[in-house]
Amino acid sequence: MVQPDPWQNEPLNHPPPLEDYDMFSSDLALVDAVKREGAAWCEARLRTFGEGCGSAGLLHAAALANRHPPELHTHDRFGRRIDEVGFHPAYHQLMAHQFGHGMHSIAWTAGRPGAHVAHAAMVYMMSQTETGVCCPAAMTYAAIPSLRTTPAVADEWLPRILVEDYDGDFRPAGEKRAVTVGMAMTEKQGGSDVRANTTRAAPTGEDGAFLLNGHKWFCSAPMSDAFLTLAYTDHGLSCFLVPRWQPDGQRNRFCIQRLKDKCGNRSNASAEIEYHDTWCRLLGEDGDGVRTIIDMVHHTRLDASLAPAGIMRQALVQAIHHAHHRTAFQKRLIDQPLMRNVLADMALEVEAALLMVMRIARAFDETEDSEQARAFSRIATAITKFWINKRTPNLVYEAMECLGGGGYVEESVLPRLYREAPLNSIWEGSGNVIALDILRALARHPESGEAFRDELRLARGQDARFDAALQSLDAQLQSVTESSARALAERLAILLQAALMLRHADARGAAFCGLRLGENAGRVYGANPGSSSVNALLEHAWPG
Repeated sequence: MVQPDPWQNEPLNHPPPLEDYDMFSSDLALVDAVKREGAAWCEARLRTFGEGCGSAGLLHAAALANRHPPELHTHDRFGRRIDEVGFHPAYHQLMAHQFGHGMHSIAWTAGRPGAHVAHAAMVYMMSQTETGVCCPAAMTYAAIPSLRTTPAVADEWLPRILVEDYDGDFRPAGEKRAVTVGMAMTEKQGGSDVRANTTRAAPTGEDGAFLLNGHKWFCSAPMSDAFLTLAYTDHGLSCFLVPRWQPDGQRNRFCIQRLKDKCGNRSNASAEIEYHDTWCRLLGEDGDGVRTIIDMVHHTRLDASLAPAGIMRQALVQAIHHAHHRTAFQKRLIDQPLMRNVLADMALEVEAALLMVMRIARAFDETEDSEQARAFSRIATAITKFWINKRTPNLVYEAMECLGGGGYVEESVLPRLYREAPLNSIWEGSGNVIALDILRALARHPESGEAFRDELRLARGQDARFDAALQSLDAQLQSVTESSARALAERLAILLQAALMLRHADARGAAFCGLRLGENAGRVYGANPGSSSVNALLEHAWPG
């Protein structure tokens, strides 16, 4: 009996790998948003960055960095304490791509309008490749305002931070081409309540120098070159910069107790650490730590909105790519009416998220010269962070379902996206914290609420459903309580997305209002009855 040739047993009805594509040029909504929000000057640079993000080499590196997670080495072979984390070479390849192209620095170095928009576009694309490495980049980007509160520290550190380069070696910062900055804020007894901090800082007698003692429950990217941290002094809660090496070239007493075994975000190390007379420098005024750190929190919330938006885009692209190459019941999936409804509904969600984050990024660019932009950004950043993160897990699951069993295996990118999807909702304030922040912003800064409503009014008169929802908003604002804070956050987010879609997405804006503000609002993806907009939605989402 002749045995079948195993080499002839080719898998049938499967798509080719989605790789070696330009994440920038293939995303029409992204290209339009970059132009509209002021970063057209950066298109060529973003295209180069997007080509790298979609390359087979970098996508393979993302898979490897998750398959081979970081490893903790507390001691060397002689028993000396070293507190180092080892990474697979693929991790450094991913880090080199984003830092080498200035994803962390372009917002601060470009010196022209649209710089934060350019940063946002890079984060949106890089998070489609691998979100884990976006964490150290986000913290390095967001640390700049806090470092600038102390000129002596800024003069020493900013030239090393803002360079477009990556140096993953572990040695004193003064010997490196480039450095990164992390955060060590969360304590096991406090979580988001930073004032429950138990870490103490005592002055050394040297100007601005302190010694820390305490325990941090979460420290992101522990192989960063320095960390922003909070601790109490005799004057109150204060902010400090903790380098991994002391000024004399000795290792700082930065004890890594363990690495967290996380649900996702596997390529990125998150650690539990202890300070034992750990040397640090004061940032800002002694006792004014929350004010010093608040700008960093504000900027990390921007990135914590961009990353889930990118995750959704990658999930959608994977689903549409699969549907173009998979057949069922004598038709390609992309030609099946119900599948088209599901994909078109998901495409609306992704485009609305993109328009939202890019509009917020423009507000960051304008805050220095515009009080209106500052007021808008203060509340809109929190609204955006709340809503996009709430929408991401379900959309990724729907994309996984579009692929079927093939989307549920680890060789697919979908399980990695699914595990990543909840993270940014927890980072920098979980849903309840953010919803209450929105209430506080409305109460303490009425100009922020008015600036937000001004943004919504720009779309008035374009859709009756939007106008009706906008008219009912004032009543909801008058009756809101803490227990209804999430309902308000949801309503504000959907209205902002609808306003942006109506103004910038042509007929897709009307489709969004019909599905998010009309009688079908709140149903599962694809529950819409279908319309002439489905074709346009799918073509716009995947022009390639």
